[in-house]
Amino acid sequence: MHGFTQGIARLYTKSHMDSTFFAGNRQALLDQLKKGALVVMTGYGEVQRSHDSAHRFDQEANFWYLTGVEQADWWIVIDGAHGTEWLVAPDRDEIQQVFDGAADTDRAMATSGIRTILTRDDAMRRLRELAKHHSIVYTTEQPAYLREQAHFQLNNAQAELKKMLERTFLNVQTCNRELATLRTVKQPVEIAAIEKAIKVTVTAFEYMKKALPVAKHEYELQAVLDYEIRRQGAKGHAYDPIIAGGLNACTLHYVHNDDPLNKKGLVLFDIGARINGYAADISRTYALSSPTKRQQAVHDAVREAQEACIALLRPGLAFSEYHERCEQIMKAALERLGLAPERYREYFPHAMGHGLGVDVHDPLTGHDSLQPGMVLTVEPGLYIRDEAIGVRIEDDILITENGH
Repeated sequence: MHGFTQGIARLYTKSHMDSTFFAGNRQALLDQLKKGALVVMTGYGEVQRSHDSAHRFDQEANFWYLTGVEQADWWIVIDGAHGTEWLVAPDRDEIQQVFDGAADTDRAMATSGIRTILTRDDAMRRLRELAKHHSIVYTTEQPAYLREQAHFQLNNAQAELKKMLERTFLNVQTCNRELATLRTVKQPVEIAAIEKAIKVTVTAFEYMKKALPVAKHEYELQAVLDYEIRRQGAKGHAYDPIIAGGLNACTLHYVHNDDPLNKKGLVLFDIGARINGYAADISRTYALSSPTKRQQAVHDAVREAQEACIALLRPGLAFSEYHERCEQIMKAALERLGLAPERYREYFPHAMGHGLGVDVHDPLTGHDSLQPGMVLTVEPGLYIRDEAIGVRIEDDILITENGH
């Protein structure tokens, strides 16, 4: 698997995503499935924000990886048996076209490299014909942990498509794992996009730091970050930014960013720009004035732990060994601070990191150990609620042939 992915990476050497990139990803998926596979997938649908308005749209990562299409409600059909592929445009009536515009078929064709675009009705007729020749159809669905544990309403586009396919085909299977394995090892053009997103994010941090001495509220600092990220041409934040002063930093996904700043406290930032479809994810924690000895000690402990964890990273390192050694490093940090290591998960309740790519939490799938081309975050943190201290430091790391 790794060798094949490296082969695709060698073939695609341009500095930006175009139809060649997305076509290569589609072929790589077919190569992982049974010969002559049929794949039918949907992008996300738009989701209600309030009353009759929709949230800003972000495309489903697997669908984007195969097509580059960033509009809502599109489908793709890939018939490996006959070497044909189609995009299926969403149905938009005249009123919707006035408010939201028509489906941009020209852009979809140019980006994806797929020359045939069908209406929904034409697609349904063709799928019924394909069902006579294909006993299996592959699609995607929301991961099981999201269905079981997420505390929000899931985008239902994939579930609705799967229900339709189950009425049409005898055997509907998912190809989530095959796609996750392909996305785990990045191609050079993907790495370049992540690097650019990181540079934009770092520049935004530098501008924001100039505002630290005069800012009185979390939202003032977010305003600087918002402006600078967009000014540099990024699509925007890859996720809702975290600007958490004092005790707020002990809530891991604090995104209100509205509270007054205590000049004697710390403020934790977790931000990442999105460039060419790919995300950065960087965290820093700053003192708003001179830090106390305790604040400095906690920050030093987290920084030293991060340096030690990053130093471990190399190709061939088993994930199990990495996680075990990171746990030892964090428990030692707690002991140095006079905190009970048996309360480890209270003070450090999240993972040491995750994959990074199209999704901020991108897959690390199909391998037991680190491989060249993987990109992951390293983000130790310590959250001491009774002292109102929360510190996280996070960087984005590329695994190379010889290290990181």
